[in-house]
Amino acid sequence: MPTRPRRTWSVKTEQEARRYGAVNIAASSEAQKYHRIPAVADWKLSDDAGYVHLCTNETIVGVEFQDIPDIGQVKGDRVVVADASSHILSRPIDWSRVQVVYGGAQKNIGPAGVTIVIVREDLIGHAHPLCPSAFNWRLVAEHNSMYNTPPTYAIYIAGLVFQWLKRQGGVPAIEQRNIAKASALYDYLDQSDFYRNEIHPSCRSRMNVPFFLGDESRNDAFLQQARANGLVQLKGHKTVGGMRASIYNAMPLEGVMALIEFMREFERTSA
Repeated sequence: MPTRPRRTWSVKTEQEARRYGAVNIAASSEAQKYHRIPAVADWKLSDDAGYVHLCTNETIVGVEFQDIPDIGQVKGDRVVVADASSHILSRPIDWSRVQVVYGGAQKNIGPAGVTIVIVREDLIGHAHPLCPSAFNWRLVAEHNSMYNTPPTYAIYIAGLVFQWLKRQGGVPAIEQRNIAKASALYDYLDQSDFYRNEIHPSCRSRMNVPFFLGDESRNDAFLQQARANGLVQLKGHKTVGGMRASIYNAMPLEGVMALIEFMREFERTSA
């Protein structure tokens, strides 16, 4: 039972889930162009759902659940599965509200190739008969995550990142840094008539900040000048256009402030 705002990653999840059974889209913000998250009280949750799936941070549009919703209060006991690939370790997780969290390492943990799965123990041992052995949580747990040959280098790098995160003060400390970075960038966008962010303030992503120039004919000049100032990978996803600043854990506040200063100067010289 996936929920929207869906866009790319939840759509792919839905397509995979349909291979195994019926899928109900419990909520959608498509009518609002995926710029907000529907109120949980309005979700159309199935009575017999095996689980509820959430993509808790959407990288392309820039929408994020500020808190994992308490679905149990809405409709009884539910297994909640969260794809937290793009903001895992950026903020604490309320483990009373989610039973499975999974995510790729490539955003805040390490190189692509490692997948993190955190699962409540009583859910282990109920694999679908068609589940590939390498994805069977029971087999993976029994073999200490080495049922197949693990990507050792990527795991080693992830270990170094975990050590770095502890030195920063852990997840609570890194969350405060992420709040400061995102707030600075959104505050600048909100006061500017030259740029705009279209996501409702209640669900803006701290990791991925999309924005648009009021005059999009200036996009190429913006990107060229940004690159000349050492600011790269700002082009928005091809499906939505515009710009996108990805400010994951590794991005320091100084990098965000450098972007804001460049944006301010580009606005001044382009007005």
